[in-house]
Amino acid sequence: MIQMNNIVKRFSNQTVLSDVNFKVREREIFGLLGPSGAGKTTIINILTNQLNADSGSFKIGATAFETGLMLDEDGLFDRLTCLDNLTVFADIYGIPREKAKAALRNVGLEDAMKKAVLKLSRGMRQRLALARAILHEPKILFLDEPTSGLDPATARSIHKLIKKLCDNGATVFLTSHNMEEVVKLCDNVSLLYKGKIVEEGSPVAICERHNAIKTVPDLESVFMKLTGYREEDVI
Repeated sequence: MIQMNNIVKRFSNQTVLSDVNFKVREREIFGLLGPSGAGKTTIINILTNQLNADSGSFKIGATAFETGLMLDEDGLFDRLTCLDNLTVFADIYGIPREKAKAALRNVGLEDAMKKAVLKLSRGMRQRLALARAILHEPKILFLDEPTSGLDPATARSIHKLIKKLCDNGATVFLTSHNMEEVVKLCDNVSLLYKGKIVEEGSPVAICERHNAIKTVPDLESVFMKLTGYREEDVI
């Protein structure tokens, strides 16, 4: 469903992606795991045609209309209500406005339909951004750290929804810096460090390779073992 082949991306004299390769199968939850500054968002921006790679190629088995996108910068209209935010995009997509209410129900915001976005908590904003991403029932869903900064209960509710979307036929591509999250959610994972894929496979296989069958290793310990990574090394 998604394939990246030898992707290279530079900003000025800095190489931010170096020979990146991976494949995502249809109807799987794929995780791109890495510390801040590793290049995760850059990969999403290339896959969604917001950036051009300097070399390499990629393929996506869906049109732009068939993809959904949730970024850290949510781009919500603060003075509009939750429902009005989604209605705007329902009109853009040319789909019935009733789907806006259904999307809000799916993310647990039915009781906040008439609430202005500026009055929402961070967790509610995250869920509204997710509702917008799934509004048109996309074949491929890109989620850039969808649970970053959320309380555990809200994160669990989003995990449950992501699994439901996959069960209903969506392919989910998510980024995270949380090893425990991808172990719970993902079918396959690639670990990205300074623009390079340094490890890949199923979360269980990765844990086993790092002698953590009974416990989930923290991200920093895995990268330290693979690359000598230290948090202060990341720009």
